[in-house]
Amino acid sequence: MMVRLLILSRVKMAKNNRKVIISCAITGSVHTPTMSEYLPITPSQIVDSAVEAAEAGAAILHIHAREPEAGRPTGDPAHFQEICPVLAERTNAIINITTGGSSDMKIEQRLAYPLQAKPEMCSLNMGSMNFSIHPVADRIANWRYDWEKPKVEGMKDCVFKNTFADIEYILSNLGESRTRFELECYDVGHLYNLAYFVDRNIIKPPLFIQAIFGILGGLGPDPENLFVMRSTADRLFGRDTYHLSTLGAGRHQMALLTMGAILGANVRVGLEDNLYLGPGVKAKSNAEQVSKIRRILEELSFEIATPSEVREMLHLKGAENVCFNSSPAVELHHGAYAK
Repeated sequence: MMVRLLILSRVKMAKNNRKVIISCAITGSVHTPTMSEYLPITPSQIVDSAVEAAEAGAAILHIHAREPEAGRPTGDPAHFQEICPVLAERTNAIINITTGGSSDMKIEQRLAYPLQAKPEMCSLNMGSMNFSIHPVADRIANWRYDWEKPKVEGMKDCVFKNTFADIEYILSNLGESRTRFELECYDVGHLYNLAYFVDRNIIKPPLFIQAIFGILGGLGPDPENLFVMRSTADRLFGRDTYHLSTLGAGRHQMALLTMGAILGANVRVGLEDNLYLGPGVKAKSNAEQVSKIRRILEELSFEIATPSEVREMLHLKGAENVCFNSSPAVELHHGAYAK
């Protein structure tokens, strides 16, 4: 009975609520070129795929960079610089740059370009965690590039590190330039980590919380976990101080996103999170996934938020205040970062 009442209250809230924000994660750092021939690798492929996603309805574009020769994830500002300024010229969507990079990158590498560009948004993982797709390696016999198999298998013994000191450093340094964050929460404890920083006034509302389900090492894709994350966030922050978004990894993507939207959440799709459009059918582009979730949302009578509306909802500083076209030398001040 309690669950039924909760669902009814959430559905009523969702119908009376707002426009839905669609985020799209274009390429990421986890999937490798062998896993999908449609994964964008080169700067031009990443830009074209992101523009198509924006035209399909994505208001936020989450950007990683890759080495164009072999598709390996990179934090090199030179590669980002071939993507972000061009993308900013071609779309008014919000460019959201990773600070997660890849689990084998040091924080200096992960932050090199965000500190230079001072974007409207950056992603921010709210804690250290085991993060792995190593079981996938057992299903692949022939790899396209030499780096892929060791990278995927090595995730079994790898930890993504984002300590309280790391998070505070990122919030403080990028916060000075009024960059706001996609706050990636892979477990309930990450919400409590976020509350720690909110309580100390290091990060201020409105919060954009990305609840992530289905990653090995994080919360499973069970529908009940959506209720847990939503109710915990309500208790910690209050409904009026944050926007929730839902990310379902792999085959769980569309079902969890649809359920999340009914519960009042926004949605994230993209080839970073899922290489497929449906069972056994690879997505040929990010735009295909955006179009599919948009169609589902509109069938449920939701409206889709535009980039301008999202900038207002999340209190973003605006594209005119981003430094994509400048390339100052960036140095991390290790004394300030020292633990």
